[in-house]
Amino acid sequence: MNLSQNLELTSEELEQWQLLICTLIENISNDKKIEELLTETFLSWFKQEIDSSYRKVKGMDLIEGLLLTNKIKQLEIKLSRVNSFDEIKEIYDNFKEIINNNCYYVDKTKFIEDILLDGTQVKLFCRPRRFGKTLNMSTLKYFFDIKDKEKNRKLFDGLYIENSPLIKEQGKYPVIFISMKGITGLSWKESFNEIKLKVKELFRDYSSLVDKFDKYDKGDFEKYILDIENIGEAELKKSLHMLTKLLYKYYDQKVVVLIDEYDSPIMTAYEKGYYTEMINFFKAFYGDVLKTNEYLHIGVLTGIVRVAQAGIFSDLNNFISYTVLDDNYNQAFGLVEKEVKDILEYYQIGYEMPEVKEWYDGYNFGNVDIYNPWSILNFVKNKKVKSYWVNSSGNAVILNMLLLSDGAVFSSLEDLIKDRDVIIYINESIRMGDNLSPNNIWELMLFSGYLTVKEELDSTTYIVKIPNMEVRKLFKALFVDSVFRGQNNIGNMIQALLSKDVNQVVNIFEEVVINAMSYYDASKKYENPYQTLLGGFLYGLDNYYIMYPNIESGYGRADIVLNPRNKNWVGYILELKRGISSDDKKEADRALNQIAENKYEAILKRDGVKEIIKIGLVFDGKKIISSYIK
Repeated sequence: MNLSQNLELTSEELEQWQLLICTLIENISNDKKIEELLTETFLSWFKQEIDSSYRKVKGMDLIEGLLLTNKIKQLEIKLSRVNSFDEIKEIYDNFKEIINNNCYYVDKTKFIEDILLDGTQVKLFCRPRRFGKTLNMSTLKYFFDIKDKEKNRKLFDGLYIENSPLIKEQGKYPVIFISMKGITGLSWKESFNEIKLKVKELFRDYSSLVDKFDKYDKGDFEKYILDIENIGEAELKKSLHMLTKLLYKYYDQKVVVLIDEYDSPIMTAYEKGYYTEMINFFKAFYGDVLKTNEYLHIGVLTGIVRVAQAGIFSDLNNFISYTVLDDNYNQAFGLVEKEVKDILEYYQIGYEMPEVKEWYDGYNFGNVDIYNPWSILNFVKNKKVKSYWVNSSGNAVILNMLLLSDGAVFSSLEDLIKDRDVIIYINESIRMGDNLSPNNIWELMLFSGYLTVKEELDSTTYIVKIPNMEVRKLFKALFVDSVFRGQNNIGNMIQALLSKDVNQVVNIFEEVVINAMSYYDASKKYENPYQTLLGGFLYGLDNYYIMYPNIESGYGRADIVLNPRNKNWVGYILELKRGISSDDKKEADRALNQIAENKYEAILKRDGVKEIIKIGLVFDGKKIISSYIK
């Protein structure tokens, strides 16, 4: 049997294949190494041969050793499942590449039909990051684009839109598709230059048309490619409108304008301190192409929030925005439960559904329950439940707002972590700039995907909740980072607790009080603010200890109980008092006696904790006096 003929390989590929086989045999015990070698070396051409040619190769003497160890069967499973998801991760946002590479695709093309039927000329869709906005915009591009319309038509074979009467709209319009992702300059000057490059690339996409323009239009067109460095703000603001005019003149068809992540540079500018310059630019850059533009067929924008001061929506007569609060388009972004079940079944991991639901479900878009698609994608690839979405980008704006917040915000944050109802007022247009208040944090968290609606009380008032386990863990981290200035104290506290270093435990508590007491009312006569403060801090111990505040145990309620997840570790009971006498040490002893008299250790003993340390704490301003029994 001829290997090169069997796989239709070049001599160079044959040499690579033989080298790979030798390496696989040498690393037969290392599944991960085998997987890496195969995916990295042969992904470009091997994906086309996996179902046919690879099975033929199995019978060759060259890989007899692989057959004997039964590794080949494992590799078939890995390659048929893992490789496709490696591809998806790279081309996740590109509809054409997903279809052409035969990747798993959840059919969202009803979105196209809905877009065409809703009757509004300009639409804004606000959804959290990585919920499929860019993929849907890419789908619109390939559907409407008059360029390569015959090739693009094949992309929709077998999908919902193929059987819709509106398939007739496919390939009829010139399309401008620009993503504002990646405008991340440290200054307005840097970001302005990044916008120039975006515009240059946009015009280059249509450079094949330049010879068909008259000399005046040709000059207008070419300066955005050949002389972009010398283009000023005034000209750049008019660039999108200019391009719609030129495309209309060439194709004799109005233009579809797609602007993805329109608010990304605005949020960056707010974070880095040049918001005014950025918003003034985009008022014209977006406004000129969307307002009273005779060459515009439809405009579609995506983003996370509707920025009130953007000014591009105020004068539009035929405009509507769709947020997570609306029933319309509620299944167009994210995944519904049936879609998730189908994915897990396809990849033969349907048994993971309960844990997947706990970690990645829980979003309410309008009246529909939604799963996080980015987390599902990565879970299927890695076969491991962990945080994916919350680690995919920074949380700088939210964290900065937390740092400026008061005790009321932190009290609500604690309620959310404890799964208590929190009522918020929502204005769907968020005012950024100097008008952004710490109280706007709830609106920003809702539209960014960190919160979701539990119940609508009226058109502006909602009960919100943390959607799932993935976000809940982030909340705890945000709380620790914002109130207690980082994770160092948490790490030190874990070490002190496990080593039974009570003096260090008390020292860390005192440091927490010194750093964070400004968020809480230290003037009250009782210990409640201190209990709230330490309770919030101790949420950060989640992987080691379960923190119970005001838990019923024995003959009363213990202020704080730390129940170790490993019952061989030591457990802790804390009783807190406010210093109201001249003898704080005596008060600490009294707190310690209260633990014993009321038998607060009952809850830990019931759970099988063998060793318990009891600590009485007295708070005198920002000073702590302690008494303890090991």
